[in-house]
Amino acid sequence: MLIGWRERIALPELGIDLMQAKIDTGARTSALHATKAVRFQRDGAEWVRFHIPHASGLAARDCEAPLIDRREIKNTSGLGEDRLVIETLLLLGGRRWRIEVSLADRSAMAMPIILGRTAIRKRGILVDAGKSYLAGLPRPTGGQGKP
Repeated sequence: MLIGWRERIALPELGIDLMQAKIDTGARTSALHATKAVRFQRDGAEWVRFHIPHASGLAARDCEAPLIDRREIKNTSGLGEDRLVIETLLLLGGRRWRIEVSLADRSAMAMPIILGRTAIRKRGILVDAGKSYLAGLPRPTGGQGKP
């Protein structure tokens, strides 16, 4: 599958049917713009509640997801930040698979999410850095990827 440096994706488990994503092979971990993250317990498991602010065509929303990790991740300046990490379903073109996403303040960035190289590794995906929107719109049907 050939994709561009910018693609349209969906994160249906977070209620996001369509959003722009930057494909960033220089970043290891994917990052989603989120604010007001609060950890809480649900049925003995740790969860996180967070807010996704309004961004270019994306309506603001409150989300909840199981917390899978807390990691130190380097930001765009190369400084380590302590971030909460969730796992969610990604739809890209006609394909779907689960990815790990860190929650970060990306308010200074042009796109609300970056997909890092671990999100696309071992998926048969090539990135054409000179093109955009090669995958088409995310479709809920298609091949089920393995986590």
